[in-house]
Amino acid sequence: MNHDASLSAPPRRTRRIVLLSLATLGMASAAFVLRRPLMMSAPRCMAGRWHGCFDTFNGVVLITLVALPLAALVVWALASRRRAAGVTSAWRMSLAEVGMVHGTVPFLWLTMMPGSGAGTVPGRVSLVPVRDLLTMGPLGIVGNLLVFASLGFFAPMRFAALASVPRILALGAGCSALVETAQYVLRLDRVSSVDDVLVNAAGAVLAALASRRWWRTTAEAPSDRPRPALAPAG
Repeated sequence: MNHDASLSAPPRRTRRIVLLSLATLGMASAAFVLRRPLMMSAPRCMAGRWHGCFDTFNGVVLITLVALPLAALVVWALASRRRAAGVTSAWRMSLAEVGMVHGTVPFLWLTMMPGSGAGTVPGRVSLVPVRDLLTMGPLGIVGNLLVFASLGFFAPMRFAALASVPRILALGAGCSALVETAQYVLRLDRVSSVDDVLVNAAGAVLAALASRRWWRTTAEAPSDRPRPALAPAG
């Protein structure tokens, strides 16, 4: 009997429970702080109206929070299927996949929302570093840090090829550059700024550093495949 394995299981389970509890507490706290603006968008979102729900910050945040149980259900379904197939780290892989999508898509939606002059105002570009950063303000900086934070947090947990700070930096900067380019090409009445790229990439790196202990290393990569059944002894 492997006593080391039996002794290490309870601490791992305890850590998972603690992390889940902290995440739940954090989301509940955010919902409590934002309860008034979120409730302002609730009637329009419940009625399925585009204006006042899907085209507002409050509406997108409300939909994101409401969809959390569905995201948790998807994580459970994916993990259960992988565990049945004999895949190790099934929960980590499933959580990382769903977390990347659920935590990134709402921010991309917000960054791609058209302004009042969309389609008529020509695209604007700001290529001077730090110039726009000084005018963003604390909320603007925090918002830009969060755009690809989920991607930076979960991507190295899911893909061994991304388990390094320089690669996450390149991933965050590349994705942000694509968003800024799309804003300019689609003429969304937004400023395509190099500072947005820098802050978005920094947010991805900071989030990746926060999840470093759970990164999927190259040595673990082969163990994520289903184990072949052993042939019976002849």
